[in-house]
Amino acid sequence: MTNLDFFKASMANELKATYDIIAALPADKMGYKPHENSRTAYEIAEHIIAHACDFKVALTESACDELFTHAYDGPLDGADHLKKYWDNAMDILNNMDENEWNIEQVELLVHGQSFMKMPRANLMWMFLFDVIHHRGQLSTYIRPMGGKNPAVYGFSYDTLNAG
Repeated sequence: MTNLDFFKASMANELKATYDIIAALPADKMGYKPHENSRTAYEIAEHIIAHACDFKVALTESACDELFTHAYDGPLDGADHLKKYWDNAMDILNNMDENEWNIEQVELLVHGQSFMKMPRANLMWMFLFDVIHHRGQLSTYIRPMGGKNPAVYGFSYDTLNAG
């Protein structure tokens, strides 16, 4: 299995869990944050959705000015935005060759300023790991917000005790 094949399999595996976590956020509590210095649930979900939007740019361009925000109208709308961008990235990945993936360099910009340059594969893995990290953050917000955690890599307490 090539790195590209493994990435495509990983992306396909991570979509459902990420969609479900965002969709599970209680809509009336999106301003929740566990500490004054923490991001709100809305802001973390927005950051995840922005990364999914960045996928297309990172997969098709030589530079990606990272988005940090992406407006949405509640958890289900946010999850639907995520899925649309994720599916688009999967379509691009399914037509990508090994050279485009492993060799071509992509410059990551932050607010228009060069931050780093790396092979496309490295940037995409970095974005995917960041999505997984922030999804984990959100999973710790759901219960204190009054919601129920969906299954991610297996059952959650809430899915086992549903009813």
